[in-house]
Amino acid sequence: MNRDEKVTIVSELNDSFTRANFAVVADYCGLKVSELEEFRAELRDCDSEIRVAKNTLLKRAVTDTDNAALSDDFTGTTAVVLSYADPVMPAKAIAKFADGHDKFIVRSVALDGEKIGIDELIALSKLPSKEVLLGQLLSTWNNVPTGLVQVLTGVPRTFVYALQAVKDKKEAENN
Repeated sequence: MNRDEKVTIVSELNDSFTRANFAVVADYCGLKVSELEEFRAELRDCDSEIRVAKNTLLKRAVTDTDNAALSDDFTGTTAVVLSYADPVMPAKAIAKFADGHDKFIVRSVALDGEKIGIDELIALSKLPSKEVLLGQLLSTWNNVPTGLVQVLTGVPRTFVYALQAVKDKKEAENN
């Protein structure tokens, strides 16, 4: 690889690291190309990508980005998963792939530029998707006014029932 190719790769990687709000560094040694291609396709569906490059190029590319904390983990065979949108779906894909492939070992994770642990990655993967969370929020917002209206109308309704009962009792006594 000549110098111009290296500059181009570093520039592309730097752009990817700059745009990414979620990054995972992993060891992929021993995985088949077909397994990585399958994983790559799954990541593409959730606005993410997996990149494999030389560690020296990765270290240069990550400098002066929010994900610079990951540079110490670029050793050995390194694959970097970068997500540009909601981090929950890629976290689910990574956790699922790591469970099914023992040779895919997650080294470190960065969310919005801060390193988080593997446990947080697993917790993130167990969250519902953004759409489901928004649906739950809207459902809660919808239920709050309904409940408030029911509480506020409860006292007058009970009063009306009591008046109706008194009326029915007096009518029964007069007959």
